[in-house]
Amino acid sequence: MDRCPLRFVLVESPAQIEKTAAIASEIWHECYAELLGVAQIDYMVDKFQSVPALTAAIAEDGYEYYLVCLPACQEGEDAGEAIGYIGLQSKDGMLLLSKLYLLAAHRHRGYTSEVLRFVEARGRALACRSVWLTVNRQNTQAIAVYNKAGFANTRQQVADIGGGYVMDDYIFEKPL
Repeated sequence: MDRCPLRFVLVESPAQIEKTAAIASEIWHECYAELLGVAQIDYMVDKFQSVPALTAAIAEDGYEYYLVCLPACQEGEDAGEAIGYIGLQSKDGMLLLSKLYLLAAHRHRGYTSEVLRFVEARGRALACRSVWLTVNRQNTQAIAVYNKAGFANTRQQVADIGGGYVMDDYIFEKPL
């Protein structure tokens, strides 16, 4: 039996922005604890995933954030609950997949493939020719996921993000 598809809820209201920021903080502290350290995670969450940062990204930079929600048709107490989020920005015919994060309890269930199908469909709807993203060079699990999904590593990037921190990333791209 096929499972019901995930729901993607466009983040628009202050309550949705707060929910996204709360999920981001939880995921980032869990996901990056071994790669970055608590001080850098706190800095990055505040700079990029806090309520003010998300609000500005949406209002000023044209980002779209979506809560990734379990289907309402699923049985159990978590039916309909947000299990992660994505952030997208369309610019110059390319779609930046800025964020794709799922709570730990919902990884390794095939949801990432479903999320990526949504991202690609959104890119096509916005007339983008490709989807691109950055991934930490030490994040071997995410790199494997993107490789499996047909993304190609096109280059490296080291970006100073302030506070004495840098992001040391690969750039991945997939044509649409």
